[in-house]
Amino acid sequence: MTAQRTQIDLLELWPQIQIWARELGLSQIGVTGIDLSSAEPGLQAWLTAGFHGSMGYMQSHGMKRARPAELVPGTVSVITARMDYLPQSTQPDWVAHETARSAQPGEAVVSVYARGRDYHKVLRSRLQKLQERIAQAIGPFGHRVFTDSAPVLEAELATRSGLGWRGKHTLVLSREAGSMFFLGELFVDFALPESPAVSGHCGQCTACMDLCPTGAIVGPYQLDARRCISYLTIEHAGPIDEALRPLIGNRIYGCDDCQLACPWNKFAQVSPLPDWQPRDGLSAGSIAQLMAWSEAEFLRRTEGSAIRRIGHARWLRNLALAAGNALATDALNAAERQSLRQALREHAVHPDPVVQEQVAWSLAKLPPVL
Repeated sequence: MTAQRTQIDLLELWPQIQIWARELGLSQIGVTGIDLSSAEPGLQAWLTAGFHGSMGYMQSHGMKRARPAELVPGTVSVITARMDYLPQSTQPDWVAHETARSAQPGEAVVSVYARGRDYHKVLRSRLQKLQERIAQAIGPFGHRVFTDSAPVLEAELATRSGLGWRGKHTLVLSREAGSMFFLGELFVDFALPESPAVSGHCGQCTACMDLCPTGAIVGPYQLDARRCISYLTIEHAGPIDEALRPLIGNRIYGCDDCQLACPWNKFAQVSPLPDWQPRDGLSAGSIAQLMAWSEAEFLRRTEGSAIRRIGHARWLRNLALAAGNALATDALNAAERQSLRQALREHAVHPDPVVQEQVAWSLAKLPPVL
C-alpha cells in the first residue's frame, strides 16, 4: 500500500464505492479476501471426476483459480459485483412463460441471458469504469477486471463476499434477486473491509435437481457439465451424445431449467439497462427461421452477442438437433413439419461433418412419406 493510500479512510471509501457501483448499473457489490484454500479440495475433486468435460482450460490452470494472488500478483482484496439481467420487457409471469416454451417444439429457445448484448462486454466495461472512479479518489493502483474471462472462482468469491449463497444447482442465489444475474470481479492491491457472507436458504428443496432435463445435477452442489445442456450447446464442439439429444428438446443455446424451477427466482429483478433487451429472432424465433440464416447473417445478427463465439456451424448443429426433436413429436402441423424438413435438407451436405451427422440424425426422425 502506498503512503498516499494509507491516508485514505477505507471505511469511508467503501460506501462511496457502493454509490458509484449503483450509478454504473451494478446491482450489488461486495468484498472478500484472497484466501480460498478451503475451496481447493472441492475444485480438485470436481476436476478428478471429469465433470469439466472437454473444457480443458478448467484443468490446465490447476489451483490458480483458487489463488487470486497467483493469478494477479499483489492482489489483496476482491470487489465482487452482481448485475441483474432480466430485460425490461419481462412479463410478470415470466417463469411460467419461459417454462411453457419447452412444450412448443418448433420454437427455438435461447437462454434468457444470451438474448441481448454480450454480458462480458457490458459488465467488464462497468467494472473498469468503477476502477477509474476509485483511482480518481486514491490515485493509481494495481487492479484487474474479470467477467467469466479467466481462471477465477466467481461463485466462491461471490458467496464469500455476501452476494448470495451457493444453490444446489451450483449457481449463486440471492434472497433479493434469485439467480438471474451475472457475476464480475475487480481484483485490487489494497485492503477493503470484507462484507459478511450470508447463510444458505435452499433447505430441503431439490426442485432444480428434480427438473434438470438431463440429470446434470448429480447431487446437491454437484454439476456434471458433460450432461448440462448449457455445456453441450455452447462449450462442447463435437457431436452430442445421442442418448442426450432427445432430452435437449428445443433448447439451442444454453438452458434455464434449473433456474426456472427455483422458487427463489420469483424475486429475480428486472434490469433497467437496455443492453439485455432481446434481439430480433433470439426471443421468439422458430427453428426453421433461424436455420435459414447464412453464416454472414449469423455474424451480423450476433455481433456484440455472446452467441457469436460458438460460430455458425455449432449454431446449425444445435438447431438441427432441435429440429429432429420437434419432428419426433406429434405436436407439429403439416406446414411446420414440412418447413423443418426443408430446413434440414438444405444443410444435408454442409461442409462441417458434425453438422452433416446431426442433420442426418434429425432427418431420420421423419416418418416415411407415403
